Amino acid sequence: MSKSFEQQMEMLEKIVEELEKGDLNLDDSVAKFEEGIKISKECNKILEEAEKKITILVNQDGQMKEENFEIEE
Repeated sequence: MSKSFEQQMEMLEKIVEELEKGDLNLDDSVAKFEEGIKISKECNKILEEAEKKITILVNQDGQMKEENFEIEE
């Protein structure tokens, strides 16, 4: 079962905390860093998929039109 985005972010935060403490040896630090990169890529993939799903259906001249959702700043 795949972990949710929120669960993955929590895992990533724990890894960052462990790395910031500086208590790990080099091998463990590298392993944690690699794990963090993997989780980061998975989170990015989840966000990309969510972005693709966020669309607005607009009724234009009786035709349904799908537009990408963009947040205006």
